[in-house]
Amino acid sequence: MQHLLNPVRTSFRSRALATFALVTLSLTTFTTPAFAQELLRSLTVTGQGIESVTTTKAQVTLGIEVQGKTAKEAQADAAKRSNDVVDLLKKRKVEALETTGISLNPRYSYNDGEQTLQGFTATNTVGFRVPNAQAGRIMDEAVRAGATRINGISFVAEDDAIAQAQKQALRAATTDAQAQADAVLDALGFDAQEIVSVQINGATPPRPVPIAGLAQRSLVADATASPSPVIGGEQDVRASVTLQIRY
Repeated sequence: MQHLLNPVRTSFRSRALATFALVTLSLTTFTTPAFAQELLRSLTVTGQGIESVTTTKAQVTLGIEVQGKTAKEAQADAAKRSNDVVDLLKKRKVEALETTGISLNPRYSYNDGEQTLQGFTATNTVGFRVPNAQAGRIMDEAVRAGATRINGISFVAEDDAIAQAQKQALRAATTDAQAQADAVLDALGFDAQEIVSVQINGATPPRPVPIAGLAQRSLVADATASPSPVIGGEQDVRASVTLQIRY
């Protein structure tokens, strides 16, 4: 009986080995060097796009800083001036009006290493946004209402304009990447087959454009002075697109 079963076992083992050999052969054929080389034969290019957008709004930050002998006195004076400034800004219907900071700090004098309390300094800051053409006049009015500092002014574009500029910058970046790829492949004598992957590295929103030199002008503004000159500019929206192209 043992001898009769051996041919069966031998036949079964032979078929199993043959099947294993077939699978191994198929996998080897699938990962041949030529096929791997075809998969790896791709070109990666990155295109850049820049789109300019005109700024139309001024983002302004005003400060109200006062001193008093006591903390209560300094804070009360700062609060009154701040309310007057805020009331003015509300009447002018500015956008995005908000309190951006409140502080109260002691003031000391030093003599022969001794520290003496002189009083307190209270500071409130408010921010708002207005059309460029109104910024100079409103800042001067705010100074007359009680503001003592112009902490900063920058220019921004409308949200819709920025969104449109981002799309245009992405289109320009894509066109730039394709043009680069076409030039390289043409020089090498290859033809583009397909785009394997696309990576959008972003369409960066523009940073606000700052402006300096207005603080002293506004602090000495009076009723007969011309409004502080405020001139906006342009912001650049930048985009980057990376293409991997098989050839």
